[in-house]
Amino acid sequence: MQLVIAPGGSVRAIYAEEIALDSIGSIAIRRASHVEPDSQGGWLADLRPVHGPILGPFPNRSEALAAEVAWLEAHWL
Repeated sequence: MQLVIAPGGSVRAIYAEEIALDSIGSIAIRRASHVEPDSQGGWLADLRPVHGPILGPFPNRSEALAAEVAWLEAHWL
C-alpha cells in the first residue's frame, strides 16, 4: 500500500486494509473513481472524480479494476 504524504501532513492512498489508516490520524475517505458496466456489457473505469479520464470499455470487471488502480498509481499518487 502506497501512502503519499503532502508537506502539510495530509495523506493520500488507494484504500486497502494493509494499514489501519485511522491509526495515523483522523480520516476522510472519498471515491477517486467508479467502475461500472456500460450499455453494451463492457466495463468502464471513470476517473473523473480525480480529474482523470474514462478508461475502457473492458470485457471484464477485473480488467477495469486493474486499469483503475494502474492509472491512480501512475497519475494520482
